[in-house]
Amino acid sequence: MTFVTGNLEQAAGDRQLSVSFEFFPPKTAEMEKSLWDTVCDLAPIDPSFVSVTYGAGGSTRARTHATVSRIVNEAGLTAAAHLTCVDATRAEIEGVARDYWAAGVRHIVALRGDPPEGEAGYTPHPDGYAYAADLVAGLQAVAPFEISVAAYPETHPEAPSADFDIDNLKRKADAGATRAITQFFFDNDAFLRFRDKVALAGIDIPVVPGIMPVVNFKSMTRFAAMCGASVPAWLAEAFAGLDDDPAGRVEVGERVASEQCLELRSHGIDNFHFYTLNRADMTHAICRNLGVAGSVSETKAT
Repeated sequence: MTFVTGNLEQAAGDRQLSVSFEFFPPKTAEMEKSLWDTVCDLAPIDPSFVSVTYGAGGSTRARTHATVSRIVNEAGLTAAAHLTCVDATRAEIEGVARDYWAAGVRHIVALRGDPPEGEAGYTPHPDGYAYAADLVAGLQAVAPFEISVAAYPETHPEAPSADFDIDNLKRKADAGATRAITQFFFDNDAFLRFRDKVALAGIDIPVVPGIMPVVNFKSMTRFAAMCGASVPAWLAEAFAGLDDDPAGRVEVGERVASEQCLELRSHGIDNFHFYTLNRADMTHAICRNLGVAGSVSETKAT
C-alpha cells in the first residue's frame, strides 16, 4: 500500500460492509464517562458487535464485565467480552463465562493472553487452559458462544514459524471458533498472503482485518515492535513533521486507515474490526469515508 493524497474512491460496488469496534475498560470515573460518550457516538453506525479487552492476568476482569454488561443493557449493542488463559483456573474461567451467558452476553473473544507484568514469558496455569484452542473448546462446553480468536498476518512474535502459526489458528477453528480477528497491520499485501494461506490450510472461518487508526505514531511503533507488526517507510513519511500538530496527525491517521480499508475492499474484504482507542472521532470519519450507514457528517471529539 502507498499513501495516496488524492480523493478517496469506494471500490466495492454495492457489497454490504460490516464493522465492529474494540474498546478497553476505563480505569477512572472520567475515563468511564469518556468511553460511554464514545459508545453512544458510535452506536448509530450499528456495528455487528463491539468488544471490550481484558487486562494481563485478569487485572481488569471486573471492569470488563461491568463495561460489557452496561453496553448490552443500556446501549443495546451486541457486546463481546475478552477472556484469556492467563493466571486463572478452568473453574474460574468457566464461572466468568457462565456469568456472561446469564447477563445476555453471547460472544467471547478468546485469547491466550499476555503474561502478567514483570514476567518474562507465558506460563500456563497448572489448573487452567494452556492455550487459546483449549480455551475455545472449554467455552463451547459451557454454552454455545460465538467465539472470536486472534490471527497474525505477520506471524505471532513467539511462533517458531509462519506454518506453526497457521496450524495454531486451525486448532482454534477446529475447537469451535467462529471468526479470526487479526492483529493490526499496515502492509495489505501481508494480510492478503495470509488470507490465502489460511484458505489453503482448510481454515474456513472468516478472517477479519484489525485496523488501527494511528493517533500517536511514536506510541504505535513501540506497540508494533512488541506484537510483530511492521511499520512501512511510507507511513513514517506520512507522519513526519507532525509531532506538534495533533490535528494534522488525526487527519493523516484517518486518511491512512480509510485508504487501507478501501484497498482491502477492492480485494473482496467486507468486514473490518477497528481498534478505537476509546475515541469516536477517527472511527466515525473512517466509517464515513467507507460509506457505512449511520456515520454522521460531524462528530464529537472524545
